[in-house]
Amino acid sequence: MTKLWGGRFTKEAEEWVDAFGASIGFDQQLVFEDLEGSMAHAAMLANCGIISADDELLIQKGLKSLLEKAKRNELVFDVKYEDIHMNLEKLLKDEIGDVAGKLHTARSRNDQVATDIHLFMRKETHELMTLLNNLKLVLLEQAEEHVETLLPGYTHLQRAQPISFAHHMLAYVSMFDRDYDKLQDSLKRVNLSPLGAGALAGTTFPINRYETAEALGFDDVYMNSMDAVSDRDFLIEFLSIASTIMMHLSRFSEELILWSSHEFNFIELDDAFATGSSIMPQKKNPDMAELVRGKTGRVYGSLVGLLTTLKGLPLAYNKDMQEDKEGIFDAVTTVKGSLKIFIGMIESMTVKKEETEKATKSDFSNATELADYLATKGMPFREAHEVVGKLVLQCIQENKVLSELSLETFKEASHYFEGDIYTALDPYEAVARRVSAGGTGFAKVKESIAFQKAKLQ
Repeated sequence: MTKLWGGRFTKEAEEWVDAFGASIGFDQQLVFEDLEGSMAHAAMLANCGIISADDELLIQKGLKSLLEKAKRNELVFDVKYEDIHMNLEKLLKDEIGDVAGKLHTARSRNDQVATDIHLFMRKETHELMTLLNNLKLVLLEQAEEHVETLLPGYTHLQRAQPISFAHHMLAYVSMFDRDYDKLQDSLKRVNLSPLGAGALAGTTFPINRYETAEALGFDDVYMNSMDAVSDRDFLIEFLSIASTIMMHLSRFSEELILWSSHEFNFIELDDAFATGSSIMPQKKNPDMAELVRGKTGRVYGSLVGLLTTLKGLPLAYNKDMQEDKEGIFDAVTTVKGSLKIFIGMIESMTVKKEETEKATKSDFSNATELADYLATKGMPFREAHEVVGKLVLQCIQENKVLSELSLETFKEASHYFEGDIYTALDPYEAVARRVSAGGTGFAKVKESIAFQKAKLQ
């Protein structure tokens, strides 16, 4: 079988040139999508009277044979046939003879590869949405278990205010919920059929694009044939969402790494998600969290790489577009792997409740409670802020925390202070009192957990 496009050429390229231009090394990952698209295309050609019913029957038989071989990993691809499309056409010809050449009627590799990548992204988007839901589920399980577990909240990586550990988990549930919604919305751009757009101008054959779109489960067809073969916006959108997912996972990784350190000692990661040191026998390193943090850069790189590839391309298809796939494949693999790691890591994570609660009683994260206390008594908040700031300074100078100051000292600072100030300073009470919508109060946290669980159902 000579090259499909070889008729007007008088010499063959060197093997190393063919190897440089070939994409079969990576686009063979689209084998199932390519076969699925070809089956729909063959059926449409027959229904439109473009090929005979007998030819379609033979083509479908050959395609099904290739599909079964692909499932058994028995197909052998050759770099001299460049890509998955030409390799499969060659293999189909080996199966059924010259009638295989009729399959490419009214179709170009340009709309064929676009169809394949649309089908691939639809499948992978749904898988990622499922993984995001599974991650939200294990986060909600940790949240339910630790509604009343206290944790120091931070801003600027400095102790800020005490919060519920569950509230912290729910922050990530919200992030991953947004990621899920973005993926779901992206399906509107993913689930369009380019098949039948041809090389760029459509075809003179009386095809029915809506028939193949329906057969392949697409919602609609591209209304402009040039856009159909050159659009990679849906891939850029996916890589942008994937980058955001990885950014969220990376931020979470950083906190897990800090929390599992001796200095924080808030959590313990399961041994399955940690490694040791070849020289220091005491070490337990949070390597999986570190790897997720590190792999974030790979996904960012795929996004920037595709944007850069596309930025100077004229319409319609250009060979540069072959470079869209490796980054997409790598990003999909990276994000799926990272989500699976996180699901196991969060599900098996041990929260050291005694340590987290002890931390809330040995700092000044309850200082805002004093300022709020004074404000509720009638003192302007800015004045209350200054009064409490001076009390904090006094504690620092005396190596104390606020709850260790005497009532007399408080009264010297302001006549508004009464004996109930020590209740206000209790971290548990400080968290429980935060009843504003979306706050860390235990009642509100329980409402948030119920809301998120209902969404998952």
